[in-house]
Amino acid sequence: MVRAVETVAGWRERIDLPDWGIARLPAKLDTGARTSSLHVEDLRALPGGVVAFDVVLSRRSPDRRVRIEAPVVRTTRVRSSNGILTLRHVVRTRLRMGPIEREIDVSLFDRGPMIHRMLIGRSGLTGIAVSADRRYAITRPRRSKPREAP
Repeated sequence: MVRAVETVAGWRERIDLPDWGIARLPAKLDTGARTSSLHVEDLRALPGGVVAFDVVLSRRSPDRRVRIEAPVVRTTRVRSSNGILTLRHVVRTRLRMGPIEREIDVSLFDRGPMIHRMLIGRSGLTGIAVSADRRYAITRPRRSKPREAP
């Protein structure tokens, strides 16, 4: 039985992680990845199966960050696109992307050299078709600054 697609999203969208107070974070929707991944720095294990980490909100302004503490759902091995196998902590949070809101599992990793701070994998894209030739199909792109008159 073929399931109907509820929403068509672009390969890049702006997402919110409302449980953590994060809004309009650029994310790449990647049907080739199983689990979603978030760029974090200063990841530390705390007692009781909790991790603390900084979410870096902007590549241009690395001081813009949010400190988060979250329980670890699991630890998993992830093979990156360059073939390197890493052990990663996975946490769960709410994702909001346009009209869609759901809980997703997110692996925590230093994605410093990557363009996108967040990657949304297949497990977070259930019921969503990703259009490879569209960006911001269900969310708005970055707000542009008004141009000054000449």
